Amino acid sequence: MDCGTIEDEGIRVDNLDDDDNACCWEPATGMCFSCLEEVKSFYEEYASRKGFGWKIRSSRKRQDGEPCYLILSCSREGSKVSKISCTLKTLPIKVNNCPAKIVIKLDKDGLWNITKFEPDHTHETSHTKASKTFQSLVKDARGHENVPFCETDVRNYVNKERHAIGKEGDGKALISYFCQIREQNSDFFYDIDLDDDFHVRNVFWADARSRAAYEYFGNVVTFDTTYLTNKYDMPFVAFVGVNHHGQSTLLGCGLLSGEDTYSFVWLFKSWLHCMLGNAPLGIVTDQCKAMKNAIELVFPTTRHRWCL
Repeated sequence: MDCGTIEDEGIRVDNLDDDDNACCWEPATGMCFSCLEEVKSFYEEYASRKGFGWKIRSSRKRQDGEPCYLILSCSREGSKVSKISCTLKTLPIKVNNCPAKIVIKLDKDGLWNITKFEPDHTHETSHTKASKTFQSLVKDARGHENVPFCETDVRNYVNKERHAIGKEGDGKALISYFCQIREQNSDFFYDIDLDDDFHVRNVFWADARSRAAYEYFGNVVTFDTTYLTNKYDMPFVAFVGVNHHGQSTLLGCGLLSGEDTYSFVWLFKSWLHCMLGNAPLGIVTDQCKAMKNAIELVFPTTRHRWCL
């Protein structure tokens, strides 16, 4: 397929996921994509290779409710200054007012166009080991054409193996620890999702205080996956409410092996079971498609809103 033809309107990109060479591209003003998911996947791949996190900074919709404008930026964009102290976050997210971003717009032909690209960061980025490994392989093979796989394949393999390292032993230790806590307090709740090899895939837990707090402050909750990751790159997730003093209160937390629909559905079902089947009236999350799908499946009556 011809995936990089330069035309008068710019660079047209179609079926990006099927093109092994697309992972070598960088964003450029004028690039066109056939759908929103393609351009998001493209920027995600670019961010992964460059070694920085990304997010949807802002978006606009047409009158029919469909998105028509988005800004995809570095996750360290902005400056988070809280007006109230929160004792839950002992390691707050670092932000550096980073300007790195792309601006994308939907044109009249239904194509998504990159109208602005800011490549520079105000902080150091960290290239993945997979990228270094892949470049070494290319160098040893004397060219990309002599390597029968692409950089994405290498990174996925490395991530899969890294996630599995030590999981069996650590999983047993985690279950043992949860059992001890449960013996001390019968209201402590935990749930562990294991794969076919009995490795820990997803984890959820909530102590008695969190379960009691949900009865009083569980009408509207926020769900955050951007706090931190552990040594296995498993995102830490937190359900948080606001008490009558305007303070954040923890309503349960967990570790996920991936930010996909399956993991979110499993987590939401575990949390709902922990809270005796009482779904919140409202939930606030970031703009994640997999998370949105999971909320619709598990919390069909809950009003879902995106954070700004």
